[in-house]
Amino acid sequence: MKNSIANSNDAHFIPSDDVAPVVVAIASSAGGLNALIQVLSGLPADLPAAIAVVQHLSPHYRSQMAEILNQRTALSVKEAETGDQLKPGWVFIAPPDHHLLVNSDGALMLNQAAKVHFSRPAANILFKSIAEKYKERAIAIVLTGRDSDGATGSQTIKQRGGIVIAQDEATSKFFSMPNAAIQTGFVDFVLPLADISTALGRLVMQKVAQRTVE
Repeated sequence: MKNSIANSNDAHFIPSDDVAPVVVAIASSAGGLNALIQVLSGLPADLPAAIAVVQHLSPHYRSQMAEILNQRTALSVKEAETGDQLKPGWVFIAPPDHHLLVNSDGALMLNQAAKVHFSRPAANILFKSIAEKYKERAIAIVLTGRDSDGATGSQTIKQRGGIVIAQDEATSKFFSMPNAAIQTGFVDFVLPLADISTALGRLVMQKVAQRTVE
């Protein structure tokens, strides 16, 4: 486990059109909106990665999370719909009371299957589906939140060759979710919230560069 990421010489690498995107899956719960704003606001519009987000939300109210985040980041943000294609520079938010996952052809899918550890959407479902489809091109981030959602999914991401980042205790409003992921032993980096967007950008560029030499 590391607490920092070295600078990469390919920070300004521009991928060709046929390079498949890196996919980033983010899990957050209590305290997550502010954490998501800080992470996403630090990323450029031309980030060569698609991002899918599971934030635990009340099923009783229409979520305005996509609209809020759209105003705080250069990336394009929308509430996910079945059939959406993961595209670089886009952020897809799981709607309340729906699991979000990636199917075998890379399209997003929503369902209302049973809750997982009392959660729907559940990060574990998203993480595991992305791990199976994107393998070493997957990056998972577990941000502030209660309970343990994202822990087993983080393990699957790592076992399929991906990278896992967890928010550190000092900057987490609630440390249960990041800590559960850390305790699996499959987290690569434990970082302060302020460092996550920079670290993510570097990791994405490293993975894109690796794809061009395979």
